[in-house]
Amino acid sequence: MAKFITNDIRNVCLIGHSGSGKTATIESMLWRAGATDRLGRVCDGNTVSDYDSEEIKRGISIGLSVCNLVWNNVKINLIDCPGFLGFAGEVASALRVADACLINVDAKAGMEVGTEIAWYNALEAGLPRAFFINKCDDPDANFDNVFNQLRDEFGNALCPVFIPIKEPNGVIMADLMTMKCFRYLPNGERQEEEMTDSRRAVAEQYEEIFMEACAQTNEEMLERFFEGERFSPEECANALHEGMITGSIVPVWCGSSENMRGIYSILTAIAQSFPRHTAKKTEKDISGADVAIEREGECRLFVFKTIADPFVGRFSFFKVMNGELKKDMVLKNVTTGADEKFSKIYTICGKKQTEVDSLACGDIGVIAKLANTNTNDTLCEKSDTEYAKIDFPEANMTMAIKTESKDEDKVATAIAKILDEDKTVKYENFVETGELLLKGIGDVHLDTVVCKLKTRYGVTIKLETPKIAYRETIRKTYSAEGKHKKQSGGAGQYGHVKITFSHSENDGLTFTQSVVGGEVPKGYYPAVEKGLEEAMKTGVLLGYPMVNLAADLTGGSYHDVDSNELSFKLAARLAYKELVNASPVLLEPIGTLKVSVPESMVGDVMGDLNKRRGRVLGMEPDAHRPRYTVVEAEVPKAEMVDYVIALRAMTQGRGNFTFHFVRYEEVPAQIASKVQPKAE
Repeated sequence: MAKFITNDIRNVCLIGHSGSGKTATIESMLWRAGATDRLGRVCDGNTVSDYDSEEIKRGISIGLSVCNLVWNNVKINLIDCPGFLGFAGEVASALRVADACLINVDAKAGMEVGTEIAWYNALEAGLPRAFFINKCDDPDANFDNVFNQLRDEFGNALCPVFIPIKEPNGVIMADLMTMKCFRYLPNGERQEEEMTDSRRAVAEQYEEIFMEACAQTNEEMLERFFEGERFSPEECANALHEGMITGSIVPVWCGSSENMRGIYSILTAIAQSFPRHTAKKTEKDISGADVAIEREGECRLFVFKTIADPFVGRFSFFKVMNGELKKDMVLKNVTTGADEKFSKIYTICGKKQTEVDSLACGDIGVIAKLANTNTNDTLCEKSDTEYAKIDFPEANMTMAIKTESKDEDKVATAIAKILDEDKTVKYENFVETGELLLKGIGDVHLDTVVCKLKTRYGVTIKLETPKIAYRETIRKTYSAEGKHKKQSGGAGQYGHVKITFSHSENDGLTFTQSVVGGEVPKGYYPAVEKGLEEAMKTGVLLGYPMVNLAADLTGGSYHDVDSNELSFKLAARLAYKELVNASPVLLEPIGTLKVSVPESMVGDVMGDLNKRRGRVLGMEPDAHRPRYTVVEAEVPKAEMVDYVIALRAMTQGRGNFTFHFVRYEEVPAQIASKVQPKAE
């Protein structure tokens, strides 16, 4: 592969609603640019970007992939992102290293949930944005409606660049930069056709919007616009470039990925007008400070993705954030402190790797078998600069693992490799319930993890609803007595205690002594306390751990020969068992829920929270998304098991939430009666 300098490299991630044609768009771009010798199709399972067996089986993208092509002597790195909400972590990784976003929109479906989410994700990441309205040649497509929907939702910065014109014998495409019309052949080639009066009438409806947007980029062009002057294609391309960087222009193209329409135009626009890595001039470090981008400075890399291949090993995807990476360089991992040698570096297109000798600032590459480097790590040639890490979404869906394998080490090893690859997956050995817990963003996300474990590593697991870690406490002060006496010839065992139990505000055991007259020697106090602590591991109601217990040792008796520490421990346990008479109650974990939803859906969400025994604490506008409201509530953890799925259904995927444990509260009697005893 030819060597490319920073100015000739573009990094573009394709995001949008699932099914809007992102993968198909990349396939058409690769084929049109000559990077592949056949046009891959999702339905045939032969696409370059969706090469994982799970992606082929499901017909959707489940992980990001990087493909590259060359167009007009410019190298374009395309990052294909999943559209399903459960794979938001992959989108976060792509946004961290992209220099612009191309949001795919279905011309039939119009603006969908994934379109909104893609826009606000790109906006939060501070990336230039553009739209590609796909499937415009479909009989049911309506470009005018879709464009107006987008403009109403996202503002007047949206401007058309390439539009469809429907005619009885097919769809003609008009380029507003040149005011030329094109008809597309089945192989993707285009033929220029005459700009007739009827075609011009349609194009001129959008031409003024386009020219006005270009004029806004500098004063001279604005004056010329008011004088009625039309800008040259070169001036328009430069204006788009400047407007995308500042955010004053969000260009909109149309086309059809399946039928190769509009691909030539969007590729040309990416090469001409999309910003390069150095356009933003700085990157953020881990403290949030700006770090200058220097093409000729020291080499610095950021690892944004790791793939754990069961046959080849680990692949680390990285972006050259500063300087130039050369073969055989040794870089220090600032995050771990380890040195890593880059003996072989590759560019990648799907799963095809091409070895190169160097990569310029802004380029994306991959390297195999970096032993001490993980996703989110920074590697530097000299300095200790550490770049801002990817902010992965929280894993809010928890399921218990039931494994069919007796080899627990094999299961743990396989899951560890999945965790290495997917930072949104969490794994926990929850001692309180004795369960292994797997956490993910949603049900589809967790299902893909289960399938990967089986197909890649031969590990079969099933997911079940996790148990709730209940607690017990008492509400009544109660004086108990425990006497342990055992005689079996020779020295016996004797311990006798009187203890007053009550509810405590402290979490565990609050142990005090008010013994008078030496009824229980001080040397046995620790044994009594130890006996109670051990007994509290099993409650007197349903066997769940006892908490918030105050115990005051008030008296008892001892034997000069038979008394010992074990006897008093056992006596304390006998006294503890009498707490069944102290009004024991069941406690459940309560968490703080913060859920962000569109204003129009707040009523539905609050109604659902009431059904889940939630207490709404307040509401406030979402600082990150207009027309969204954050509802804060306290909800029992037992009611949150399926909330990911329920919220998605209520809000059509628009809602998101965080949930964090805060304390334990008493379970209502009607609910407590349905709770099963703790399994041994």
